[in-house]
Amino acid sequence: MTAHERDLPRPAKTHTVTVAHAGGEERRGPVTLGQANMIRCMLRDEPEHINIHDVWPVPAGTRTDAVIDALRALAVRHEALRTTFPHVAGAVPREQVVAAEGEFTVTVLDHEEPLPDAERYADAVARRARAERFRLDRDFGLRISLVTVGGAPVSVALAASHTVTDVSALAVLEEDWLALLAGGPLPPQTAFTPLDLAAEEASPAGLRKSAASLRYWERIIRTGPQAMFDGPGAEGTEIVTPEVTLRSLRGARALARVAERTGGLPSTVLLTAWCALVAHRTGQDACVAAVPTSNRFHDRLVRSVNTVSQDALLALDVRVPSFDALLAKAWGAALDAYRHSRFDAVALWEMIDRTTFERGSRFARDVVFNDVSALPGTEGSGAAPDGPDLELGRGPSQVLPTRLLAFVHETAPLLRIGLWADPALFAPGEAEGFLTGLVRLLEAAAEEDVPLASLTGVTGVRPVERGPDWIRVDGCWVSPPAVADALGDALGGVPVHVTADGDGPGDGKGPGEGLTAFLAPGGAPLSPAEAHAALMHVLPGRPGVLAPRRYVIVQAPPEAADRTDAWLRQHILTEGNGRTPADPT
Repeated sequence: MTAHERDLPRPAKTHTVTVAHAGGEERRGPVTLGQANMIRCMLRDEPEHINIHDVWPVPAGTRTDAVIDALRALAVRHEALRTTFPHVAGAVPREQVVAAEGEFTVTVLDHEEPLPDAERYADAVARRARAERFRLDRDFGLRISLVTVGGAPVSVALAASHTVTDVSALAVLEEDWLALLAGGPLPPQTAFTPLDLAAEEASPAGLRKSAASLRYWERIIRTGPQAMFDGPGAEGTEIVTPEVTLRSLRGARALARVAERTGGLPSTVLLTAWCALVAHRTGQDACVAAVPTSNRFHDRLVRSVNTVSQDALLALDVRVPSFDALLAKAWGAALDAYRHSRFDAVALWEMIDRTTFERGSRFARDVVFNDVSALPGTEGSGAAPDGPDLELGRGPSQVLPTRLLAFVHETAPLLRIGLWADPALFAPGEAEGFLTGLVRLLEAAAEEDVPLASLTGVTGVRPVERGPDWIRVDGCWVSPPAVADALGDALGGVPVHVTADGDGPGDGKGPGEGLTAFLAPGGAPLSPAEAHAALMHVLPGRPGVLAPRRYVIVQAPPEAADRTDAWLRQHILTEGNGRTPADPT
């Protein structure tokens, strides 16, 4: 239990209600691509990292039995909630089974006194429920707690199996649940069920889409930056990261004015501003970011209760003069990403492993931008704007396998964003400064086109500072001395000198299309293929290291071991690219 949880009130009474449901249709079939992706994650990752959660405030005056009846109706209406994944022990599930009937439980947490911060309490309850692993072969997909005060429902706190729902699906469920509580009719079911989607994915057209997605991803991974963050501090993984929150009327008003001035969609304007600022902060020529929610671009996926959790990978080249020019490119780049967000996850990672070995890189999912503002139930109320001009706050910390994660919860009438920034890369106050800088960029772009060269002055966000040994090679920022150190360590202390292709004698500072490594293993036999394999083995966690395109094995190191021309005068034993056993040159 965390200190945050210890501060929370404890319920006076707790009891569990078993809820039976019936009336559905029994079905079975293959898993979807998104389910397969999440099954891999759930079998590999800690449950609190991969399970998701949500809190649904209960409308005042609602009875407990009405809350439970509406939850029962959700289970009957949505096949995903009645879905399990049978499999033998040790095997990966490949089939889903939809039950016609079944049961689930609701844990009622009753408090005698009103809760001082009901939302915070319910969020902590839901987060705590994430820590228990879901059994894929038998568990109901929602772990539900009902928070009550004096017997009156206040909120539903739930953890969800990521194999049956994602953030978008939870928003659809909440909207349906509220409609059921209000006694209104629910719209007809027109969205894909998981089994409908699995059938569509297995069709010839669906298989062509998956193959096209792999080609799209391979192009980005082969040519884009291998990591958005590459300097010191970007080595670790699974970092405990505090949330920074932004609530801003100023930001929402500026976003609306930029959209009006340029004719762009507000969502595209915000994405453009985000990418511009991320690329500026990291000093990259492109912003490569995962945009997970955006893969619901198909009409029959928008309201699908399912997990469609596959990244849309955005690669936006920022080498343009101004914000408006970048905005003109952003919609096409985003649409390209959305269209290529359906793939076989196993085939994708096989491709990534092959491509990164050939390139000599290690792909890092450093930046995630998740705009959930357009999901059901998250639209602005249409009431008069109420909120701060610009307020920054703090939320719970999370363990994240990424460097920069943003959730856009609302864009009008309030701009509301949650940001998690790796504290090893963002000094105290820098994450807050990044969000403030985003608002300042929107305000500047609301008045006129903004030169991208002026972003430091406009936003107050400064680019990362790299040392004199860093150069841009093959679209990535690389430190040749770091490459030499990593390669030498991987080979047990073999003398190594690394230079950028095209450098003059003794000049290691200029840009190049690739690197050449000179190695002097002494009397020990060493091939370029062995050198490359050894470096690739130690590459994870070294984002500033890119493998050389060429390995040159020499008899002995020169006295002037820091000079390329001295290494070139040594007797060469063998050379090659190291990517294949034959070492083709």
